[in-house]
Amino acid sequence: PLSPQELRSGCFWRGVLAEAVGTLVFVGVVLGASAGPSPLAPALAGGLAAGGLVCTLGGPQANPALTLALLCTRKLSALHGALVVLAQCAGASLAAAAARAVLPDNTGLVTGVSVPSPCPSRGAQDGWTGVSLPQVGTAGTALAWETFATFQLALAAFATAERAAPQAGLALGSAVAAGALAAGPFSGGSMNPACALGPALVTGVWDHHWVSWGHPRVTSDAPG
Repeated sequence: PLSPQELRSGCFWRGVLAEAVGTLVFVGVVLGASAGPSPLAPALAGGLAAGGLVCTLGGPQANPALTLALLCTRKLSALHGALVVLAQCAGASLAAAAARAVLPDNTGLVTGVSVPSPCPSRGAQDGWTGVSLPQVGTAGTALAWETFATFQLALAAFATAERAAPQAGLALGSAVAAGALAAGPFSGGSMNPACALGPALVTGVWDHHWVSWGHPRVTSDAPG
């Protein structure tokens, strides 16, 4: 458990702030890339952003799924983990609100748990595509692919926890891009519940939101 001295430590709160800023940057980059016509853009942008964050901010998780994996392996205390997840969700919500404010009204944004649907849905009237079932498969299929994509991302995160920043950044960035490309047609390839939560809070569209939070958290005994 955290001690009172740690809670008063500037280093501790800088780490929490880094999680908020890192998630804001990551979600903002993915949402901006999702506004373009290419389905490859969000995956490549997410991978590059993840790798850059590792090299510049010292490796923030910027992902509640990875934070919960650290909690399950007792590498974080419950209080520390809760503060980190709150910071990540706050950063994602700010990124989604900013994206909605600056992007054109007719721009549909992928919320991270689905692909754009040709059918109107709640929120579509103001230019945001509502969360819907993906074009391929069912909600169960989406859950299975999201679980697999998150597993390989968590495996890369644990395996590179003690590696130098450039090598760790390359590995994590590649894992983010690979997972997004593999799971994209089925679940959107979010691998990051914050990517789904931010847009859902801003748009009020929660359909199938559970897919991003419902998959089992991956645990590992790898160094970390």
